[in-house]
Amino acid sequence: MTAVVPPVVPIVPIVPITSSDVEIATRAADHFTRIYYTTYDSDTRLNDLPQFYRPNSSLTWNGKPFQGVEGVRQLIEKMPSTKHEVLSFDCHPIPGTSPPSLMVTVSGNVTHGRGPAGNPPTTSSRNPEGQPRVFSQTFLLVPDPAAPATKPGELAKYYVSADALRFVG
Repeated sequence: MTAVVPPVVPIVPIVPITSSDVEIATRAADHFTRIYYTTYDSDTRLNDLPQFYRPNSSLTWNGKPFQGVEGVRQLIEKMPSTKHEVLSFDCHPIPGTSPPSLMVTVSGNVTHGRGPAGNPPTTSSRNPEGQPRVFSQTFLLVPDPAAPATKPGELAKYYVSADALRFVG
């Protein structure tokens, strides 16, 4: 009978997350969230929003997958104008990365189109077009190696590696 030898699993040192890591991550997430949704709601979003992504980025919008900068552009060009209201966000630094990658979860309301006042008077209030919708969006932000080096205390530059949005209601 031959003895079965379990595979050797490398030991990865656990790098604890410090309160400083959480503070820096929260500032970065706050900064990202404000800029991202301001850009998303702008008249120049078709050109500006894809700059948050890279060719290897993935986006899942209500279960529909899109890939990279071109995928983001394809989604945005078919979408009416938007107005986001961020109600809350949470951020978690990913252990073992420096500067840390960040998982950012955002919840809020989004209105597509001109809003209820922009709909014809005969539009039912049950019609979702133009009505505020509750959304939840999760980002995996990764430090951008192409960005200029940061100084101590300065926020790292990030890009969106993965993005998943889902309407909640």
